[in-house]
Amino acid sequence: MPHLMNTYGRLPVAFTHGEGCRLFDEQGKSYLDGMSGIAVNTLGHNHPRLVAALSRQVGRLMHTSNLYHIREAEDASDHLARIAKMDEVFFCNSGCEANEAAIKLARLYGHQQGIDQPAIIVMEQAFHGRTLATLSATGNRKAQAGFEPLVSGFVRVPFDDLAAIEQVALHNPNVVAILFEPIQGEGGINIAHHEYMRSLRTLCNEKNWLLMVDEVQCGLGRTGAWFAHQHAGILPDVMTLAKGLGSGVPIGACLAAGRAAGVFQPGNHGSTFGGNPLACTAALTTLKVIETDDLMTRATELGELIRDGLRHGLADADGIVEVRGDGLLIGIELDRPCGDLVKRALAKGLLINVTADKVVRLLPALVMSDAEGTELVALLVPLILDFLKE
Repeated sequence: MPHLMNTYGRLPVAFTHGEGCRLFDEQGKSYLDGMSGIAVNTLGHNHPRLVAALSRQVGRLMHTSNLYHIREAEDASDHLARIAKMDEVFFCNSGCEANEAAIKLARLYGHQQGIDQPAIIVMEQAFHGRTLATLSATGNRKAQAGFEPLVSGFVRVPFDDLAAIEQVALHNPNVVAILFEPIQGEGGINIAHHEYMRSLRTLCNEKNWLLMVDEVQCGLGRTGAWFAHQHAGILPDVMTLAKGLGSGVPIGACLAAGRAAGVFQPGNHGSTFGGNPLACTAALTTLKVIETDDLMTRATELGELIRDGLRHGLADADGIVEVRGDGLLIGIELDRPCGDLVKRALAKGLLINVTADKVVRLLPALVMSDAEGTELVALLVPLILDFLKE
């Protein structure tokens, strides 16, 4: 038996290699990848430009530490700051580390404003990570259970509910920031209205709060824009990224702008591996391929194709609550728990996921073809229909 700690209920398959949007197991069976490593493999598997860039970088330099200038990190941060219209970038290794940095930044900002017990407004059904602070910010009691005492300093409100936040603003003078996902991925593909996001921006301006946007799952072109909040025409003070940023190489980022820029100074935060040359080469290559291959347009068009196909195929089915999403972040909500669909899909050569118990989640790579999108629908619709008939 492997000596891996028993923290995952793994499916009975191991993959040996991949090509584009397909994976191959130890027996040579092919699978259509509808998850891209949970929104990580932005460019699919074995992308030639990414493989070439990483191979060159491995042959030159992988790690030196942040005690020295890292040109690859500087180049990647310049590119990110340009497309995000933000001022500063801190590189780390994951989404929870990026959110941890955002939480620390907000607390330091609050102390600099003379607030002794700074508080951050967070959302029900949110997911920000599994470190103690990010777990405490997460709105999932199942994930939190057994890890109490949780970190204090978070005020939870319903998602996409401006009135609830305005009530907190009236009664809690310690609030310094709002942290939210424009689209809640783990929470069930819940989409914030654009007017709601614009109202949050206005409220944070009025209160001198930080607007902190978690784009770990929904960012990096997946919704047809670089970042999901851009659809609302707003600019956050803090943004967190990870998952698809390195197309499979671990990297996260916490970006700051406006009043959040300059809060961190030398010694306030750090990461041994964060911003290493290999990870930043992966990030910069990913960003450049998204631009040169117009993959944001691809995400919009393919997302519409897949959602339209699902809605048509499931139109007459009892038990479908909603097919929703934006770009290649897609959810199919059923009226009952449907976790068993994951194993059924695997047996048919399709990789999917179920989140929030009742939502089939699809996160294809941005390089998926129309033919593969049509194939995904053709494989998934009968599985769901058969499941609902039982």
